[in-house]
Amino acid sequence: MADILIYALHHEGTFNKNSLGAITEGARLAAETGGQAHAVVVGQEIPDALAATLGDYGAAKVFKAEGPEGLAQPVVDVMAQVMEENGVQYALFGGGLVGFEAGAGLAARLRAGVTMEVTGVIVEDGKLIAQRPILGDSAISQSRYRDKGIIVGRLNAFEAKTSGGSAEVVAVEAEPSPQAARAVIVSRGEQRGADVDIEGAGTLVAGGRGLGNADGFGLLEELARAFGGNTAVAATRAVVDAGWYPYAGQIGQTGKTVAPKLYLAAGISGAIQHKVGMQSSENIVAINKDANAPIFEFSDLGVVGDLNKIVPKLTEAIAAKRGA
Repeated sequence: MADILIYALHHEGTFNKNSLGAITEGARLAAETGGQAHAVVVGQEIPDALAATLGDYGAAKVFKAEGPEGLAQPVVDVMAQVMEENGVQYALFGGGLVGFEAGAGLAARLRAGVTMEVTGVIVEDGKLIAQRPILGDSAISQSRYRDKGIIVGRLNAFEAKTSGGSAEVVAVEAEPSPQAARAVIVSRGEQRGADVDIEGAGTLVAGGRGLGNADGFGLLEELARAFGGNTAVAATRAVVDAGWYPYAGQIGQTGKTVAPKLYLAAGISGAIQHKVGMQSSENIVAINKDANAPIFEFSDLGVVGDLNKIVPKLTEAIAAKRGA
């Protein structure tokens, strides 16, 4: 029997979707190990009623502690205390910067094994085994833990599902470590280059070097507006490095990992570094004038031609369809 503790990132009355996915995954795994999944929330004056809603995603208990939101060190302090006092063997984090930092810190504090960028977890003989892609996502490695294990998921690796129910909320007063007082949040904001979060967008229109220059993103922005709803514009590393689009909109091995329902790639060759950031998309449509572009090898639909002619026509057709 092994319990699992999951960190739930909170901001302004909302829980991060990657955290909710991690709680759902933790509950599934705990059911297989014969244990329970519990959540940790660190924030300022978070209502018990809000914390209890994590039970809808599978948390049996929610350990709630007062502290600054968005900083990793207080999370490490709280989770280390909860794990040691309650005999919890595993900790699970959803993808994101806070999860990576807190997961590494927690592993160091507890002298536990840690695995980052995890895309799947299985149970074998009552123990968790973390799976992560390696070698440009061409192979999968498996991590086993001698004692305590810290698992940090890749962005969008775990899907959040509601199951009904309410969690018990337990107040925790953790003793802050000296490191916890050394960092403060001066301001908080997002640098996406767009109002829509690319990790959470249902439709993504991404551009590469085939756009020719930064002005080419104007075509993609018009197409995104035509799609409407939860649509965002993104870019490859090459165009970000060239200064054509903000870094926060970059998809790929050194950027964001996304999994939208529709990923439309315009002028993107499909190098492995980009593929690893978007290959989990439900539907991939590629537009490229090079019929031998690697992206056509893993696209659901490929269009060979000049994107400067195709994208405006597509924008016109989608706008007409939505207006009909």
